[in-house]
Amino acid sequence: MKSQAIFDVMSDSTRRRILALLVADGELCVCELTAALDDIQPKISRHLSVIRDSGLVDVRRRGTWVFYRIADRLPPWQRDMLDAMRDGAVLELTGDQARLKRMSARPARIAA
Repeated sequence: MKSQAIFDVMSDSTRRRILALLVADGELCVCELTAALDDIQPKISRHLSVIRDSGLVDVRRRGTWVFYRIADRLPPWQRDMLDAMRDGAVLELTGDQARLKRMSARPARIAA
């Protein structure tokens, strides 16, 4: 994975918010990200596609649900950047997490 692709992903505020949520809350589905960011599903899916293509996330399908999580094997410098997003670099994270908590009918998690 090329460094430039990672910086391209992180140059967009919506993608930074998605990554911060995934670092903070672990695996999330598209519907949860849509609720947390208070945005439309096609836009969130488009951003997730860019993030997925960069190699920063792993994807798991369960029935109609598609779950995203931070990739397991990232170089330390990438993990450090993602942790910084959770730890204050993404100011919207608190509000995004509050909206996520208020979401009803969240999908149940079953170990992959």
